[in-house]
Amino acid sequence: MKHILYILLLFPIATFSQDELKGMVMETNEESKQVPLFGANVYWLNTSVGTTSDIDGNFTIPYNTTYKKLVISYVGYKTDTLTVSEPKVIHHVLEARSDLNEVTVTARKQATAKSYLKATNTFTVSSDELLKAACCNLSESFETNPSIDVNFADAVTGTRQIKMLGLTSPYILIATENIPSIRGASQAFGLSFIPGTWVESIQITKGAGSVVNGFESIAGQINAELVKPTTDDKLFVNLYGASSQRFELNTHLNTKVSDRWSTGLYLHGNTHNEKHDVNDDGFMDMPIYNQINIMNRWQYTNPEKGFVSFLNFKFLNDEKQTGQVDFDPEKDKGTTNAWGSEIDTRRYEVSAKLGYVNPEIPWQSVGVQTAFSHHKQDSYFGLNQYNIEQNSIYANAMYNSIIGDSRSKFKTGLSYTYDHYDELVTSTDYERTETSLGAFFEYNFDNLEDFNLTAGLRIDTHNLLGTFLTPRLHLRYSPWEKSAFRASFGRGKRSANIFAENQSMFSTSRIINVLDDGGEVYGLDPEIAWNYGVSFLQGFNLFGRKADVTLDFYRTDFQNQIVVDYENPQEVSFYNLEGDSYANSFQAEVNYNVFNHFDLRLAYKYYDVQTQYASEKLEKPLVPKNRFFANASYETPVKEGKTGLWKFDATYNWLGKQRFSSTETNPVQYQLSEYSPTVSTLNLQVTKVFSSKFEVYLGGENVTNVRQDNPILGADDPFGSNFDTTFVYGPIFGSNYYAGLRFKIK
Repeated sequence: MKHILYILLLFPIATFSQDELKGMVMETNEESKQVPLFGANVYWLNTSVGTTSDIDGNFTIPYNTTYKKLVISYVGYKTDTLTVSEPKVIHHVLEARSDLNEVTVTARKQATAKSYLKATNTFTVSSDELLKAACCNLSESFETNPSIDVNFADAVTGTRQIKMLGLTSPYILIATENIPSIRGASQAFGLSFIPGTWVESIQITKGAGSVVNGFESIAGQINAELVKPTTDDKLFVNLYGASSQRFELNTHLNTKVSDRWSTGLYLHGNTHNEKHDVNDDGFMDMPIYNQINIMNRWQYTNPEKGFVSFLNFKFLNDEKQTGQVDFDPEKDKGTTNAWGSEIDTRRYEVSAKLGYVNPEIPWQSVGVQTAFSHHKQDSYFGLNQYNIEQNSIYANAMYNSIIGDSRSKFKTGLSYTYDHYDELVTSTDYERTETSLGAFFEYNFDNLEDFNLTAGLRIDTHNLLGTFLTPRLHLRYSPWEKSAFRASFGRGKRSANIFAENQSMFSTSRIINVLDDGGEVYGLDPEIAWNYGVSFLQGFNLFGRKADVTLDFYRTDFQNQIVVDYENPQEVSFYNLEGDSYANSFQAEVNYNVFNHFDLRLAYKYYDVQTQYASEKLEKPLVPKNRFFANASYETPVKEGKTGLWKFDATYNWLGKQRFSSTETNPVQYQLSEYSPTVSTLNLQVTKVFSSKFEVYLGGENVTNVRQDNPILGADDPFGSNFDTTFVYGPIFGSNYYAGLRFKIK
């Protein structure tokens, strides 16, 4: 067992590090089994250098030869001091104290962890944070996070769209265990294809991110770590039901097949078959749908040889119907009897990871990732047909080591991507193949105290985008205790999938106009942007309670952007940028432990997002300049001899006015004002934890019942020239209440 951490710390591959001490902190549970301990304090004796263990019990702490004594502590456990003479891997089990009345509380688990040591502006959202909301899928996992904006893309499909730094999800690299996953054909609905119970934690990076993960990211990176067969519960069941008559079932089954192999079977099903029309406009407020989602994971570990491997199989079948309440696909499809839409998606995925850490030289490691996916969507929106099929291959190989001593480390490797697209847009076929081969090198210097940097460069040759360089740089400096000043810049380049990324336009009567400028993708040029950012994190004590404040500012400048122009209400146009396009984002966030077990998070955001359209330079539509966010959470203390507790969570969002694209040439009855009203929503949830095996939860979304008036323009004439479902700035359905239970066997 002493070498098990060589293996467990290998994945995700992008988190390898060789100039630091790594380890895992464990505890012994009620069944006398060793399980990871989240939030344990780990620090070097008589220094200010420290960290905490993550959701898997893993920790990474700077190391140099002057550090000899490592202290590991956690509330309710005996504090241990270990002698460390070399940067080996530590696997340590803390022993529970029998004299709990003598324990002094020094730290509490943080559901969202921010690092004072990393060069990148990255924070980790744990499963504890995800459980503060219903979190039925990944698109709903950001409701309690102020850095990610969540809104509906249109008034009929129920698609949730996320934004970071004022830019939509196509400008964010979204990965599953560091394999890019939400891209291309899955861009519009892909976030709803990852069940929330499958997510172990989420790492969110603001800015361009690492060159290791590719050249496409511009605004940031989101990586979802999934539950693993060796650490997940043997049996987990989650039942969910909502007042909207949405029902879900999640089941995890994990077993150890042999000393080396473990496997997990994860089943997810959700259904909603009730037609709602709260605002009486004749259209369903949300789609009816059925989804089946299956994942099978195999994990191989060989601690003696230093190998670990993951093999994943996924299958998804998702069927949606939306449109007018009276729409019947059997008789109305392809006619003007009633407006309706069906979106049927099937997706297959196979991925594998193989990693090796030399047990004799732990700062050297090799990792290989491969993935194949097949995505097929058949859909129509009224009389508009849209089908897309995508086959993708991804491969990445990386080697990690040090230069000279443990202060300097590097990552280098090769990556390959293949994407074949076949699209049908009404009566026009679009087919293309994209391939790219890239090499990257990333250097990290850390003086183990107050300064580190990560500088990366990759070169890619792409069959449509050419050969190009992608530079990225991240710096961190800590001028005093519990502080981190960060700066970053980086370049991103991508081909825009204009139809897959903007499917809401099919739910309108607009004419689609693509201005062919001779580019390689739909006649358009690739999108290129630079992202610059600064951030400052400061931890402090206020009235004897822990707090921290974060200030950050990021700017994205586009060298070229595919402008999506809705300013003519009768058409939507796509063309290359001529002029300026930029996004400025400022955020101030405060986290404060008001009193024992009560945490408060407040955030304010300001956006200035502007683009040069064919007519004039304008604010990006439906992007609020001002946003205020508040989240409060409280859990009752566990009394001696009892295991039950209550958890209470509340999340408030206020959005300032948002600009509508122009409707001034419409008839008067189909014209909108220049800006939307402000919107505020309140979500609440209460959880009763009866034991380590069983808990129930009850919650409400939009409990103040805020609803947007007339979300569909021209709902009375859906086949007329003024029909448009894209002017959505707030909730449509109103209040929604839900309840559920979680049962698990360790």
